[in-house]
Amino acid sequence: MGMKLFKPFLIMTIFVVIVGLACNLGGGEPTPEPLPPTEVADQPTQPPQQEPTEVPPPTPEEQPDEPTEPTDGAVSSLQDAKEAVIYIRAEGAYTYPDDFQEYTAVHRGSGFIIDPSGIAITNNHVVTGAGLLKVWIGGDYDTTYNATVIGVSECSDLAVIDIEGEGFPYLTWHEGPIQVGMDIYTAGFPLGEPEYTLTKGIVSKEEAAGESTWASLDYVLMHDATINPGNSGGPLLSENGQVVGVNYRGRDELDQYFAIDRDLAMEQIDVLKTGADTESIGVNGEAFVSDNLSGVWVYSVQAGSVAEKAGLMGGDIITSLANLPLGTDGTMSDYCDILRTHSADDTVDVEVVRFNTMEVMDGQLNGNVLATSMTLGDSGTGDGGESSTGGDATSYSGYVSVQDDYGAIQMDIPVDWGDVNGSPWVDGDDIIGSAISAASDLEAYNSTWDESGVFFGVSDDLAKLGGYVNLLDVYREIYDENYGGQCKFENRVDYGEGDWEDAYYRGRLDIFSKCAGGDNYFIVLSAVPRGDPQAFLVLVQMAITKEADYEALDQIMATFDVVGNLP
Repeated sequence: MGMKLFKPFLIMTIFVVIVGLACNLGGGEPTPEPLPPTEVADQPTQPPQQEPTEVPPPTPEEQPDEPTEPTDGAVSSLQDAKEAVIYIRAEGAYTYPDDFQEYTAVHRGSGFIIDPSGIAITNNHVVTGAGLLKVWIGGDYDTTYNATVIGVSECSDLAVIDIEGEGFPYLTWHEGPIQVGMDIYTAGFPLGEPEYTLTKGIVSKEEAAGESTWASLDYVLMHDATINPGNSGGPLLSENGQVVGVNYRGRDELDQYFAIDRDLAMEQIDVLKTGADTESIGVNGEAFVSDNLSGVWVYSVQAGSVAEKAGLMGGDIITSLANLPLGTDGTMSDYCDILRTHSADDTVDVEVVRFNTMEVMDGQLNGNVLATSMTLGDSGTGDGGESSTGGDATSYSGYVSVQDDYGAIQMDIPVDWGDVNGSPWVDGDDIIGSAISAASDLEAYNSTWDESGVFFGVSDDLAKLGGYVNLLDVYREIYDENYGGQCKFENRVDYGEGDWEDAYYRGRLDIFSKCAGGDNYFIVLSAVPRGDPQAFLVLVQMAITKEADYEALDQIMATFDVVGNLP
């Protein structure tokens, strides 16, 4: 009988047994789902109509001043802003780091019209790399418009697009000062839904740090008017319906949301409207960093761009530009500073790692096309030496950071473990947490004791039902019943101190040896965060089949973490 540790029946059995234990201990009420953000009615309320009173017309000298009303389609109130806010559907080829495969995928975002001719603003990360752009205006999902990209700024995360047609309502820029405490409103189409929403907040910081994994700005506005996925590129409005900034980022766990400041946005948009890109090579990318590798992950490449002409592809990691390393601090700062130092037509050296073909490639922007300089796993001696992961090698050739499908958890794994599954941890049809499985061959890992690999799962549901010792005990019980005799139980040790020091997590770790009669080991860790032990439970399981796996174990234990919201 093979290992098959992560077949659905086993995970479900763990969940059911822990539920049983929890029932005996008393249990508790489930956490209620948060309420959705406040939505504003589609149309403003109109005052009741009154019959006009006949009065003699005033003489020219007595004629009162009439308030100036916009006559060219400019929005003049917060209630009418909806008519100029757009829902964007961008379809294209994107490559994701969970499995290095290219998919035809859809990105959804928001934007807003700034000119009656159909000129509109959104984020670079919403539209760059898309082969097809469709737009809906003001929540009217019955009428579809095509759109084209005019200009983008990767580092400012801005894009100007042109919507087919003309005579559109449009938004204007706020002309007054932007100050802490100012009432503001997030407008857009969050969560991939065509329903328009408006959420209220205040400006909480005028010049917050503008560095992130996908943009590099001198400063941004911080506010608390809720942003959800899909709000990207939508306007941050004043109480008069004028644009204060362009929403682009949120930190839900801290109730902090960020918008590109009006002045910075206008400066870039004046250039982008002319059809010129700024601070860009034509990629939709994001910075990342691990102990052994850092750079800019390329999700997609814009057709006809400098990047495409250089041979860059979705799934590449740009590790250096102008012979300087990128992403060392986990932001786009290094990348953008280099772009700002060079003009758009300068020849710039570039190096990428292409994991789907296990190549390191060198080339130039506006110069030589990328060519293979090294194959990952080569000894580097040039004499046909043994691969760093073959035979009795003591280390892997490198590591890469991977996340689950929700972007909730991450860890570093050997680059050789290219078979990665980030689908959620489930109990039947119910999602109970996030999970990542990785190996050179997951099918072999799940069915034998001879394949190295790892499973990393995190569940807040399990944390409500029992502690980390309970989880290990349940695992041992199921193991003995299904796999008894295949591995020898060696020891249970404390995790978080001594040989297993960890400043952020504590728990227990079970060690099994002589799996299937060989020299293989199997490690099972159950842990909780030190700061809030009841927040969630961590389960890490790893099969060790060769010397290099001990280094991989250290890397995994040092990097597994929760970085986003669990499903």
